[in-house]
Amino acid sequence: MDPSPATVAAAVDASRLDFDACRYDRLARALPSRIVLAQALGADGMPERAATAVAELYNTATRLCIKLGEDGLASVTADRALTAALGGADALTIAEAHRMVSSAWRRQGHLARATDIAVSAAQQIADSRSAPDAARLSVQGNLYATAAYTAKQGDRHTAHALIDEAEATADQLGRDATLHGAVFGPSQVLLHRISVCHLLGDAGQAIEYARRVDVVRLPTTERQARYWIDVARAFNQWGKPDRCYQALLAAEQAAPQEVRRGAVGAMTVSLMRHDRTLPGLRAFATRVGALA
Repeated sequence: MDPSPATVAAAVDASRLDFDACRYDRLARALPSRIVLAQALGADGMPERAATAVAELYNTATRLCIKLGEDGLASVTADRALTAALGGADALTIAEAHRMVSSAWRRQGHLARATDIAVSAAQQIADSRSAPDAARLSVQGNLYATAAYTAKQGDRHTAHALIDEAEATADQLGRDATLHGAVFGPSQVLLHRISVCHLLGDAGQAIEYARRVDVVRLPTTERQARYWIDVARAFNQWGKPDRCYQALLAAEQAAPQEVRRGAVGAMTVSLMRHDRTLPGLRAFATRVGALA
């Protein structure tokens, strides 16, 4: 395939669509050749377009690695995304690459460093006037939400302050939207609040936030599945195995590949002591790989 701007843009869009639809197997197979295609664009005299496309593809690769639990590889792809972005990409792509670096640091347990990276990038993009306001707000809000998701593990006050910043940004945006390859808006802030409360041990509050989410209006399959998994985590924490199981089944119905992950497997194993009262649990456990 010739590395024209049109074919490279199509490769970037296809990768985003595969991720949003939870087609992780297909995405993993396609990403290497798509990255090579984007890199070739730079050799054809379009270094800025190549830098943006390569960074965006490595950003998607980092999200995929995190989904698959490949934390070491996520660190590599996040670093490559930022390196490519700093080679000539636009401000939004650079900010999103910093978000992926923050996520990679979080997965390695370096919480303070991860939080600082996301907050600094949010402050920098807030001052940028080189991008449309809606896209800038979307990227900025996601950075604050990511920082809150990181800080929550070590600092309750900071976590709530950062998610409040994300909510204020979402209010400025005024709607849920997929802009510059990332989903953000008021409902996304609610999703992050669910995660924040769960990891702070506030399962009941997490479910209260979950009840405010209109699941069918979430803009991507990945977000819908992520919602149900976070609800399952909260119910599991709350000691409600039946509700946890129903949420996991809803996640599987939304996106079968989303439930074939370590976090879901661990939850499913914890539910097995209730298998006599949860019809179909053993079959579900087999499907998600929780049972050999």
